[in-house]
Amino acid sequence: MPGLNDLPPTYQYLRPGKKLSHVWCSGCGNGVVLNSLLRAIHKLGLSKDEVCLISGIGCSSRMPVYADFCSIHTAHGRALTFATGVKLAKPDMKVIVITGDGDATAIGGNHFIHTARRNIDITVILVDNYNYGMTGGQYSPTTPVGKRATTAPYGNLEKPFDICELARGAGAPFIARSTVYKAVELTNLIAKGIEKEAFALVDVISFCHTIHGRLNKMPRADDMMKWLKDNAVSAKAAAKMTPEQIGDKITTGVLLDLDEKSYSAKYREFWNEKIRPKLDDTTSFNITWEQGREFLC
Repeated sequence: MPGLNDLPPTYQYLRPGKKLSHVWCSGCGNGVVLNSLLRAIHKLGLSKDEVCLISGIGCSSRMPVYADFCSIHTAHGRALTFATGVKLAKPDMKVIVITGDGDATAIGGNHFIHTARRNIDITVILVDNYNYGMTGGQYSPTTPVGKRATTAPYGNLEKPFDICELARGAGAPFIARSTVYKAVELTNLIAKGIEKEAFALVDVISFCHTIHGRLNKMPRADDMMKWLKDNAVSAKAAAKMTPEQIGDKITTGVLLDLDEKSYSAKYREFWNEKIRPKLDDTTSFNITWEQGREFLC
């Protein structure tokens, strides 16, 4: 039986006293994502008080329940609205949203687009398992054409979103993608997303072998892991390939990294240049940026 000193360093970030094991199915990719997230936070040397985890509804959205950080478990599709409020009220915090393909791009689709457009300094870890795993396996905005779901027993007819291209079109300055097979790469990409002072999307291709896999002839977790291994190509390798060679393969790595001021940085400048001088002209409103932010928020 290992002692506390034998446990991995990420163990310190798990919520003490929380009943484990978790709610996820055996072999679920969400465990890989949680571990990569905790490793990324540990790699960056962040304290628990510097991080806020926010999630909506779904299998992946249970992650903040197990992690010992400031956290908010919100309504379906609304995680980014809560995260925006936290970031504006506490701009020095690392605000991280854990969400799924349905939570973020279906009911939460407009919030996703406008948070990217505004360039709110939030890291979004979007776990894409091609279906609504928690509520029964319905097809989602990312279910591939022809793949079966409980609400598409003969195959999905709708063209799916490419979430990274959706984020690019909305104006996100940092976009990365990985899979739960590439756990080390995923850790590094999450760390880069957290460090980026801008809206940062880390799209994680995961799996739901319990429902999506079972309905599509991949009923075991190792079946789906092998599929991810065989169907992913790095962005560096993809740059040397033709579109025909890439085909439907998943491109992983940093897909976009632009230097743009975040909304918080622009708002601070706006305050100091436009609002603060006017307040300084009075005797009753001679307040600092920090005091003003507390007053406004």
